[in-house]
Amino acid sequence: MRKELVVGKPKLWERHPLRLACPGCHHATIERVLCDVLEDLGIEENTIGVSGVGCSVFIFNLIQLDAVMAAHGRCPDAATGIKRIYHGRPIVFTIQGDGDCIAIGTESLIHSGARSEKITVIMVNNGNYGTTGGQLAPTTVTGQVTTTTPEGRDPNRDGYPIHAAELVAQIKGTVYSARGAVNTPANFQRTEKYVKTAFQKQIDNVGFSFVEILSACPAGWRKTPLESLKWIEERMIPEFPLGEFKNIDRIE
Repeated sequence: MRKELVVGKPKLWERHPLRLACPGCHHATIERVLCDVLEDLGIEENTIGVSGVGCSVFIFNLIQLDAVMAAHGRCPDAATGIKRIYHGRPIVFTIQGDGDCIAIGTESLIHSGARSEKITVIMVNNGNYGTTGGQLAPTTVTGQVTTTTPEGRDPNRDGYPIHAAELVAQIKGTVYSARGAVNTPANFQRTEKYVKTAFQKQIDNVGFSFVEILSACPAGWRKTPLESLKWIEERMIPEFPLGEFKNIDRIE
């Protein structure tokens, strides 16, 4: 019987002997998405990544790319500086958690879009502050129990979840905004397409691009990996619908 390899480990993906993610965490799956897209586009030698403070900080121990770590919430600012100082030549992206991106980093995110910076922001939405103990985050869904909302998120007290992909899509300088997930093979494939489109907008020098990715956090949610997949399907996706919210080829 003839055997044919149909999929393998991306060349960029360095499997560290000491895994830096909790069991069931989707950060490793999102690393795979990035590696697949960068290699498929053939831009890995011309790409610089920027990581924020949080679980995403470990990603460049595992992906073989030039990278920098920015101050908490300031990834888009650092990415903007890199893009401009090299006169737009490199492809520059950020990888950030929801707290880093849409809490402390809201100003940086919004104004990078307003200036239509030619960068790509990838926000990992795991609905809590996973690195620091599972506290309430801007994306915590209504009723969700966290260490700072032990009785569940109450909108009257804690406000409502922020829909980052829809928010960013309203900014004129944004040319692409989408939300994906990696909880199923089908969603994984769709998310790869979203990330690839976002990078292509940057390659084409069109404008600011953004992709939000729903991610499991079993440790922060106090759930098993399987329970976390069910939580994404039953609670997160209804709150944060998947799909493209803006996709244009020029800014009018």
